[in-house]
Amino acid sequence: MALRTSFVVFIYFMIFCNIDIIRVTSQAIPKFTSILVFGDSTVDTGNNNHILTIAKGNHPPYGQDYPNHIPTGRFSNGKLVPDLLAIHLKLKKNGVPPYMQPDLPTSELLTGICFASGGTGFDELTSTISGAIPMRKQLDYFKEYLRKIRDVVGENEADRIVNGALVIVSTGTNDFIFNFYDVPKRRLQFSLSMYQDFLLDKLQNFVKELYDFGCRNIIVNGLPPIGCLPIQMTAKSPLLRTCINKENVDAQIYNQKLEHLLIQLQTHLPRSKILYVDSYSFVSDLMNNPQQYGFEETKRGCCGSGLVEAGPLCTRLSPVCSDPSQYIFFDSIHPTESTYYKATDYLIKQLLPKFEKF
Repeated sequence: MALRTSFVVFIYFMIFCNIDIIRVTSQAIPKFTSILVFGDSTVDTGNNNHILTIAKGNHPPYGQDYPNHIPTGRFSNGKLVPDLLAIHLKLKKNGVPPYMQPDLPTSELLTGICFASGGTGFDELTSTISGAIPMRKQLDYFKEYLRKIRDVVGENEADRIVNGALVIVSTGTNDFIFNFYDVPKRRLQFSLSMYQDFLLDKLQNFVKELYDFGCRNIIVNGLPPIGCLPIQMTAKSPLLRTCINKENVDAQIYNQKLEHLLIQLQTHLPRSKILYVDSYSFVSDLMNNPQQYGFEETKRGCCGSGLVEAGPLCTRLSPVCSDPSQYIFFDSIHPTESTYYKATDYLIKQLLPKFEKF
C-alpha cells in the first residue's frame, strides 16, 4: 500500500510539475498580435515579383523545398525566418505574405505582412541601382496598410494590433556591397566610418517612424560576416576562398555602433522594446563549426557553381546540389532554409523571451 501511495503521489507531482513547465514555457514568449517585416532579400517573401527589377526569386530552383515546390519569390530553397517565426507563433499557417500580392484577404493583413524587397538598403542609392522598393517606400506602404486595417477593424483594434506586433527590420548588407565595396561610388564621398554613421542615421529615423506609427516591439538585424559570403570570396579570394577579413571587421564595427544605437533609442522611446540581432556571431559560428550544426559546405552555394549565382543567375538551368540542408548558402548570397531554421531557433530561445508580456 505504501508503494502504491508513493506512486500516486509521484504521478500527481509529475502532473503538477508538467503543468508548471508548460505554463512557464508559454509565458516565455509574448503572444504577439501580428508580424510586420521590413528589409531586403533576407526577409522578402515575394514583393519583388510585382515590381520591375532583375532581383527576383520567383523561378526554379528557388522554392524547390517550399510547400508544393513553388518558387514564391523567396531567395532560398524554402521558407525564410519571418515565415518560420510566424508559424511558430501561430500567426500564420504557411508564412508571411508579401504586401504587393494582389487580393490579399483581410485575415492575412491583420495577422502579418511583409514589406521587404530584395536588393534594397537604407541608402537610397542602393535601391536605385537594384530597382528594389526603397526603405522609405516600404514605410509609405506601411501607412497605406494602416489605413486598410483601420477601415476593417476600427482605429482602436488596429492600434492594438500594431502595438502588439513583432516587427522585423533586416537590411544593410546591400548598402556596403553595392555602394562601398564592389561599386565604390559612396567610397568617393565617405570614409568607412562616415558611411556607417550615414546608414545608422537613416536606420534610426526609420525605427523612430515605426514607433510613431505605433510599433513597440522591434528586432533589428545586424550585418553578417559580409566577407564570408560566397560571392565576396569569389570576387576577392577566388583561389584560396578565404573570408575577406577587412569586410568582416567593417561589419563588426558597424554592429557595435548599431547595438549601442538601439539601446539609446529604446531609452528615448517610452514603452518600446528594440532588440539587436547578432547575426554576425550566429553565422560565424555556423561557418566555423559546420558539422556541429549538420552542415558540410560553407564556402559556396547549392545553386550552380555556388560561386556567383544569385537572382537572375540562379535559374532552372542551373544544376543544384543533392542535399541543400548540408549547405549554409543556397546561392552565392542567400542562406538555405536549414540555416534559416537554425536562425529562427536562436531567435525563439535567445531573443523573443526578452520582450515583456503584453
